[in-house]
Amino acid sequence: QVQLAESGGGVVQAGGSLRLSCAVSGTARYMAWFRQSSWQEREFVAAIRWNGGHEYYADGVKGRFTISRNNARTTVYLQMNSLKPEDTAIYYCARGPNTILSMASNSRGYEYWGQGTQVTVSS
Repeated sequence: QVQLAESGGGVVQAGGSLRLSCAVSGTARYMAWFRQSSWQEREFVAAIRWNGGHEYYADGVKGRFTISRNNARTTVYLQMNSLKPEDTAIYYCARGPNTILSMASNSRGYEYWGQGTQVTVSS
């Protein structure tokens, strides 16, 4: 059974940090984080090439967020620093066994999704 289990969300003040984790089962070519707020459609946050570790980021989070994986390739992380109120959203982990580079930042490039974890940044 395919499972992605996110954890680590919560409430934090602006300027603070959170680290999200996603336990991964199954193969992947890319793993990614997306987010969705009540006023926006699901948007790309970051992706990582599962073999090789190349990282990709949305412009709005570059320099503040870091995506990474553990050596066993069983967990993907999203370290979020300098959080802003506009980062408030439900964050989703996504697994793409067949994702190609051109689709790494597109939600349609991923087949499997976690249930999401809420991140709230207060001003």
